[in-house]
Amino acid sequence: MSSSTQSGGAASGSAAPGSAAAKAAPGEPGSAGVDPRGPRFAAGITAALLFVDVALALLTGSATDGAALAARSPLERLAEPASLLLLVLFALFVWGASAGVRRHPFGLLFARVVRPRLAPPEELEPIEPPTFAQGVGAFVAGAGLVLHAFGVPWALPIAAAAAFIAAFLNAVFAFCLGCELYLILRRARLIR
Repeated sequence: MSSSTQSGGAASGSAAPGSAAAKAAPGEPGSAGVDPRGPRFAAGITAALLFVDVALALLTGSATDGAALAARSPLERLAEPASLLLLVLFALFVWGASAGVRRHPFGLLFARVVRPRLAPPEELEPIEPPTFAQGVGAFVAGAGLVLHAFGVPWALPIAAAAAFIAAFLNAVFAFCLGCELYLILRRARLIR
């Protein structure tokens, strides 16, 4: 899910009233929130890369043909172009989930190149939902890679397509599936 996704706060995407993100002035370096345009920018890059990955998996046919998968070893399956690209995206998702969306390569690109050219955001959003969404993306990409390595037909393109849909929704419509999942789990008190 987006290599870099976000929504945060309520369904409207705003920070919760009284939270540190809501109190922080937009653009304040030490603020607890994130500029909502950063994760959307990263989701756009991620969606484009995932689209290429789905196309590679479908056009080469090696990820969809059970006989072709059975004829290859797990390492040969993971050395295919679609597998390698999804492996790179998996690593980026893990980076975003562990280091946070601000330290993610696409987040740094946004902060250093794009954000200085934009007006300050109207409000900042909590950083936890888009960081959690990176973990969801890592889970989906990782599951696709593991299943593909074990020779499950269609696993790689389906996982990449699912991640693409999530990244596309975030980039184009500012709807972050991973962030919404975070909020649901938080309301159910299953996560902190």
